[in-house]
Amino acid sequence: MNNQERRVVVAGGGGFIGRALGRTLLAGGYQVVVLTRGSSRGPSASPDGPQPAFVTWDGLTSKGWGHLADGAFALVNLAGENIAGARWTPERKRAIVDSRVLPGRAILQAANEASVKPKAYIQASAVGFYGDTGEKAVDESSPPGTGFLSEVCLKVEASTQDIEAMGVRRVVIRTGLVLGRGGGVLEKMLPPFKFFLGGPFGDGNQGFPWIHLEDEIGAIVFLLENPETSGPYNLTAPEGVSNREFCRQLGRAVSRPCGLAVPSAVLRMAFGEMAEELFLTGCSAFPRRLMESGYVFQHPRLGEALRALFPRAHPANSN
Repeated sequence: MNNQERRVVVAGGGGFIGRALGRTLLAGGYQVVVLTRGSSRGPSASPDGPQPAFVTWDGLTSKGWGHLADGAFALVNLAGENIAGARWTPERKRAIVDSRVLPGRAILQAANEASVKPKAYIQASAVGFYGDTGEKAVDESSPPGTGFLSEVCLKVEASTQDIEAMGVRRVVIRTGLVLGRGGGVLEKMLPPFKFFLGGPFGDGNQGFPWIHLEDEIGAIVFLLENPETSGPYNLTAPEGVSNREFCRQLGRAVSRPCGLAVPSAVLRMAFGEMAEELFLTGCSAFPRRLMESGYVFQHPRLGEALRALFPRAHPANSN
């Protein structure tokens, strides 16, 4: 492929997953362009390695960047406000939906205007698609659930479906809780453990569909490069655990106890509706299609994944 054919345009490339994806794609020889609300700037170098180019967009249209979709290898849409960033007021819920649906429409516009269509499109979604499934394992053939998160996922996935009619291969990634240093779910869970206050949420029996950041990125690149893949894929580790088991293993990894559970009533009082869907319910989403497609996980088991993230707590000479 020439430079144009190796171009990957990433919306939401400044976030936790987007930054890691950009580094990996650049290391693989791709030309990476991140769509940003900030100022445009060319590719650069930093102590962390090569940095992608940044191009300004409004998140609503193809104005100023749509030409980059013409002949590109892929478009990747990771855009969206943090689900857990603030209490779910009606205004906040509307912003969560709009921050995902409107960028998707802008990407559709750019793809429609391109004389040479991108080869692939990656649409971010989440395992919230399945709603609360209790201890029952679900895969990509399972139906959507109910609740706000399921509603968001359904709207997001439907918002870019029309790109398939343009001949563009579309992959929907239903991501679980991504484990990595410097962001994601661990950034919010570690502070209580640091002060010996870490504990499960509610009864702790709810599913905790996790994935290591390296596998999140590895799976996205695998799906980008595998032309036989399309449709929805669960990006979760094959080992499902409960919230209580995750708490226990995280405590072991950081040499802290998994203490008393945070009562459901306290969480509901503090976070309202958000507590019910983010903390007190869960699902066990299995990555059936990803594994059948041939992806091999680097971190399939939670204990090993956490030891890889916190190696200082597990020195090589320890027993």
